[in-house]
Amino acid sequence: MTKLFVRWFRRNFSNPQAVILAVILLFIFLGIWLVGPIVMPLLVAIVIAYILEWGVSALERANFPRLPSVILVFLGFCTISLTIVIGIIPLAGKQLETLFSDLPSMAAEIKAMLMTLPEKYPEFITRERIENTIQQLGGGFGSIGNDLVSFSLESFKNIVTVMIYMILVPLLVFFLMKDKKLILAWALRWLPSERGLANRVWAEVDDQIGAYARGKVFEIFIVGTVSYVTFMIFDLNYALLLGVLVGFSVLIPYIGATLVTIPVALVALIQWGPNETFAYLLVAYFVIQILDGNVLVPLLFSEANNLHPVAIIAAILFFGGIWGFWGVFFAIPLATLVVAVIEALDEAKSDPEPSAT
Repeated sequence: MTKLFVRWFRRNFSNPQAVILAVILLFIFLGIWLVGPIVMPLLVAIVIAYILEWGVSALERANFPRLPSVILVFLGFCTISLTIVIGIIPLAGKQLETLFSDLPSMAAEIKAMLMTLPEKYPEFITRERIENTIQQLGGGFGSIGNDLVSFSLESFKNIVTVMIYMILVPLLVFFLMKDKKLILAWALRWLPSERGLANRVWAEVDDQIGAYARGKVFEIFIVGTVSYVTFMIFDLNYALLLGVLVGFSVLIPYIGATLVTIPVALVALIQWGPNETFAYLLVAYFVIQILDGNVLVPLLFSEANNLHPVAIIAAILFFGGIWGFWGVFFAIPLATLVVAVIEALDEAKSDPEPSAT
């Protein structure tokens, strides 16, 4: 067994730069995993600064100095953030509170609808089966209520953490963008000088990760806004809340759109019943999903590598389980990073000493 491992190690890591690349990645992932919760505001600020760097670079290419470019992009970021915090979140929160208070009446309406099914379709559905389904739904609503109470209590406990994020993260974002070169020079001092393979991997995935993150932000905004406007046109209850949910559902390919369809359809069904308006809303909603998948995604992510759906879902489950929201957000770029590392290691097998860059 030991000889087998030694042969595998020599075959894959005989190149010193392959070992350096593996050690760098190991330290990064272990560091984020071990101390990530402690320095989470810093990690969030690094991600935001990385995304905003695109705007700073664009202004620099237009012959703007670095500092004014950073200030303009930072002010734009603060304006958008304040609009979301002051304008959107309170309204969505009020709709969420209304939804919580309406849950008992909604459950009663669902029960009444279900009880009519045995009369309409006696050959397919029995009353006993409907009663069992209602009991299961009742237990589900009860567990949801308990979760909401605990969530509310936890939210009050974490109000200080939220305030810390609102103060620290913008400050960190500004200084990370302003002193980018200085911080990078300090960090690179601690890395081995013979890191040509690691530099090559980073060069391959840098543009793609940045383009993906920016594209995903635009996709969330566009899909959420179009969904909200559509729901408002139909005068659907909880339009803003559902629009926000639909917007964020694009973070999880394949699964997100399927999951968010359930609350949209349930709210519409309870509000109007199975009539023409309900059908028109579902058609409009599915048109939005089709346009997102077939027009918006190819337009925003035309440069992204094509990954197999199984690889995408596996990356979402793995990185989301480790790093939560940010793991889901960067699941596809991280999967691309894994692919790039594997390809680089394969190349290193046939190149015993790749030149440093």
